[in-house]
This record gives sequence, C-alpha cells and structure tokens, in this order.
Amino acid sequence: QAYLSYSNVAALTHLAAKPGWEITRTLDDIKIWTHEEGDALSFKVEMQVKIPSHLAFSLLSDFTLRQQWDKHFLTCEVLQAVSEEEKIYYVTSPPTRGHESSDFVILVSQRQPCKPREPYTVAVRSVTLSAVPPSPKFSRGEVLCAGFQIHSGTSSSCTVCYFNQVTSGVMPYLAANLAGSSKSIEDTALECIKFLE
Repeated sequence: QAYLSYSNVAALTHLAAKPGWEITRTLDDIKIWTHEEGDALSFKVEMQVKIPSHLAFSLLSDFTLRQQWDKHFLTCEVLQAVSEEEKIYYVTSPPTRGHESSDFVILVSQRQPCKPREPYTVAVRSVTLSAVPPSPKFSRGEVLCAGFQIHSGTSSSCTVCYFNQVTSGVMPYLAANLAGSSKSIEDTALECIKFLE
C-alpha cells in the first residue's frame, strides 16, 4: 500500500512536469492544456481561484464533496480510510451517450507541500479491491493518473491545476467529442471555481 500511495503521487508529479503541454483554450479564469504521448492523451485544466491554497486543498481532497460540483460523480463513498493521507473511494458515474453507467474504485492520496514553493497534491488512481468486484450493473472504469496540484498565489488566491490521463481506448470517443468535451471540461471547471469560492 505504501508503494501504491508513493507511485500515485509520483505519477501525478511526473505528468505535471512533462514538457510539451499545448494550450487549447483560454478563458478568463481557466486554461485548458493537452499533452499527447504514444497512446496516452492527458489534459490539464488550470483555474484561478480566490481562496487560500490550504482551503482549496482541504475542499478538493475530500472526494465526498465532489458531486456538489462535478456532474460526472453520481455517488461517492469512502470504502477505506487507509491513513490520514490515503482514502479509497467507490464512485459511480451517470451514463453518457452510448455508454452505460460506470463505477470506479479509486485511491486518493493527499500531500501537503514539504517545501515553500511546492504545490499541495491530491493524486488519484484506480485500485483493485477484492471486496468490491465489478458489478454487472456498471462498466468498471479505470483512472490511470489524475488529480490536483494547488499552487499558492497570494494569501487569498491560488492556482488549481486538474490533471487527467486518458488511454487510447477512449481516444476515438474523445476525439469525436473534443469540442464537446472541452465545453464539458469548461463547465466542470466553472462549477469547481464556484464551489471553492
């Protein structure tokens, strides 16, 4: 478990630090970036938020609050509190066009900065729990690498970056909907900012 937690945080830090991010949309308080490498497509949503970073961190690291602003989260419950910094959640998502409802078992690892300039980190990845086998009612989804990095700005503002890495399996689906999905990403980002502020 310690290895999983470490690799969860390391994978997000590695994804965030990769060169070659390309900006695809710029709005007032939101920027959307994409990164393609082999069969992996990642996106980053950068949001300017008018609350202190430690507060954004505590709100974003509690995934039971997520359905208040993210319509992709239908339900979310804590399956296991592994430690103060690690929790395993069970999440269900509503059906999307042509796709059935999905469910996910995810590990959420939260880390406070060790050094002044480091961001707060909330890393997410799928895990397998024998207690929660796939159910015929849902298609079991997989999160490769996702999460938030929260960078301190002033005492009353911060920059929240949301990352998500997607496999080639959803590429055709995403490519067909990239215009639509960037709209949906924008809407979700606006909801996130509204929720935080």
